[in-house]
Amino acid sequence: MTRRGAWPPVPESLPAPIVDNHCHLEYPAGDEPLSVEARLAQAADAGVTRVVNIGCDLESARWTADAVARFPQMLGGVALHPNDAAVLAAEGTYDEAFAEIAALARGERIRVVGETGLDYFRTGPEGRDAQMRAFRDHIALAKELDLPLQIHDRDAHADVIEVLLADGAPDVTVFHCFSGDAAMARLAVAEGWYLSFAGTVTFKNNDPLRAAAAVTPPSRMLVETDAPFLTPHPHRGQPGSPAMAALTARTLATVLGMDLEAFCTRIWETSDNLYGPW
Repeated sequence: MTRRGAWPPVPESLPAPIVDNHCHLEYPAGDEPLSVEARLAQAADAGVTRVVNIGCDLESARWTADAVARFPQMLGGVALHPNDAAVLAAEGTYDEAFAEIAALARGERIRVVGETGLDYFRTGPEGRDAQMRAFRDHIALAKELDLPLQIHDRDAHADVIEVLLADGAPDVTVFHCFSGDAAMARLAVAEGWYLSFAGTVTFKNNDPLRAAAAVTPPSRMLVETDAPFLTPHPHRGQPGSPAMAALTARTLATVLGMDLEAFCTRIWETSDNLYGPW
């Protein structure tokens, strides 16, 4: 996957550092691609000094397992994305692929199982059984390894919640790029789950997501980019990088009515508690 276009300018630095809870630095992006080193340096300039890179297919999971050993500001997560899980199942190679993910997840600097879950937008009904099996396999793996679970949930809110409640969610369960409404946010918080907000919360037409953020306690909130995707306003549609988490953090602090520095400190502490030490 590639996101083309000009890179947006690096945002103004935050008053305290934060963590980008979910990005994909292995993906090429931009009309003039920036190295991983350059993107991490830009992020640090914006106050985003740590990242969690998510490898959600075999190639990117292998890349992530190698990269976390080279970049001290990076931790990693590995999984089979639900759409990939459905394809692998149809090919008859899912079991082998999941076994490799389970092995990679045991790496010392791999701190997340994810992103996993259900995606009813890109995969039709014919692939849902395979997605459901993969989701349950990843939940079991996260609990076995005592690792946080990061969830991909696209057009599948009710079924994702049903599986988590039926199987028992891992102690740390994070909704990556949360896309539910305020009612879902309240339910998730009541269950002790974490909501990670991406650049979508800054989009002008996304009042329902800002309403969901407004009812989420800062202690249950994380910030992410999903870079190179979901670049926040005013750079929507351009290639994203972890530096863009600074713009999302400013929006969330405003939505919550919090002092920006206090909000950043809260995000840092939550990230450190969930994933650290770096």
